[in-house]
Amino acid sequence: MKRSVALRLSAVLGVAGVAGAIAFGLPQHDASAAEATVTGFASQNGGTTGGAGGTTVKATTGTQIHNALCTRAASDTPIVIQVEGTINHGNTTKVSGDSCNTAADRIELKEVSNVTIVGVGKGATFDQLGIHIRDSSNIIVQNVTVQNVKKSGSPLSNGGDAVSMESTVRNVWVDHATLIASGGESAGFDGLFDMKDDTQYVTLSYSILRNSGRGGLIGSSETDTGNSNITFHHNKYENIDSRTPLLRGGVAHIYNNHYFSLNESGINSRAGAKARVDSNYFEDSKDVLGTFYTDAAGYWQVSGNVLDNVTWSAKGAENNPAGPNLTSTTSVTIPYAFALDNASCVPSIVAATAGAGTGLKVSDGKCNATAAPTATATATATATATASPTATKSPTATATATASPTATATSGTNLSIGAGADGSSKASGTSYGNVKDGNTATFWSPNGATGDISIKWPAATKVSRVNIVQAPGSVIGAYQVLNGASGAVLASGTGGGNVSFAATSTTKLTFKITSSSGTPKIAEFQTYAS
Repeated sequence: MKRSVALRLSAVLGVAGVAGAIAFGLPQHDASAAEATVTGFASQNGGTTGGAGGTTVKATTGTQIHNALCTRAASDTPIVIQVEGTINHGNTTKVSGDSCNTAADRIELKEVSNVTIVGVGKGATFDQLGIHIRDSSNIIVQNVTVQNVKKSGSPLSNGGDAVSMESTVRNVWVDHATLIASGGESAGFDGLFDMKDDTQYVTLSYSILRNSGRGGLIGSSETDTGNSNITFHHNKYENIDSRTPLLRGGVAHIYNNHYFSLNESGINSRAGAKARVDSNYFEDSKDVLGTFYTDAAGYWQVSGNVLDNVTWSAKGAENNPAGPNLTSTTSVTIPYAFALDNASCVPSIVAATAGAGTGLKVSDGKCNATAAPTATATATATATATASPTATKSPTATATATASPTATATSGTNLSIGAGADGSSKASGTSYGNVKDGNTATFWSPNGATGDISIKWPAATKVSRVNIVQAPGSVIGAYQVLNGASGAVLASGTGGGNVSFAATSTTKLTFKITSSSGTPKIAEFQTYAS
């Protein structure tokens, strides 16, 4: 029988007790704002710059952080918020304004963009208070500690996640962070780093994740598979039960991480997910890679990893460990440049660079720690590049369906790819993100015979044509195409296929179904400039 996380913690931290042994307000070295350069998938899709070029403000309370967001000219006005001290429930309140949407029980980055939160001076510690990113883009969180966030017990914050992202999130870079808990779900905690409901282009780098039942997830269920393009590198996972991460659908690049004491399972690739796992060091751990607790297979490409005292369970109907002999089951193409440290030096290089308070040191790709580049994170030239994995083995992999009979041939660039999506409701087993994933095997249905689905962009985008691709069995009756930002009707008709209208610049385009025969099933909501 496995010991609980709390029991394992007592062995790790000593007889002084869990609560007394964890330091609240960890000492951290001085760091200036947003030094170092963005890496991984957060460098794609136009890049991640956070608040670069905007006003810099100082905050020592959560209320001041919220106030800085709310007093900007607009929700996308760039801002760098330098944080010092302990941020907790006692100094965090809801602040209202036209450029923010905050809450009292978490640091809320909701419906905002172009924001950097960086720890400076003696350090920033978010104590029992999580950071929540929702419907937002271009966010940097750097050089901070987030600890002991609870979803049950008291005080409650952020669903028990240290850092979480959900609902059309794009381009987030979390760097040199320390994310820790002091137990698992039974002790009131959840994940340290969670992404769900259409989160893409995220990098977690040079960070520590420690003492938790759950490291983090990508996708909240087997149907929430529209989250993708996530990079994890030079992080340390220590004394974690599982989910390092749990990946449902999508693509993740996982390299040069040090995994120590993974107690039940590690990288859990499920539901068609594809993980590229390069030059990591796995130590004193169990089942560090595979598909676990489900029969919905995921896949992996492996190279250069070190297994140091790793044990493996037997294969079963819902248990497919990748070891003991790691073999690739897919091929994953990475669209950005990266330098791999040899796995043998990963424990030492990660120890020298990862976590808050390390001076933002990074690896030079040759197993040496070096000062971070002074350039602020910048966008890359490969703005539209995305990973293009191709399964090479795995008989149970889901095949991409061909377009349904109602699909109409189109040409031009589909502006929906990489954009966000939402709607009025979604039937069980479907997702808003399914209409813009380029895969006609997945679809969205409303919870009934009518409803609406929208494509969203972070900036005004010119659109003059849509193509509604219906999944087999769907019969849409009457519809309207709306400018989702203004509510203006751009076109109306019956059925699906290509619909043209006067060119419109908008941040949101809505397809509104006003009647149908049965339940509509939209496989793709394609949008075009011409």
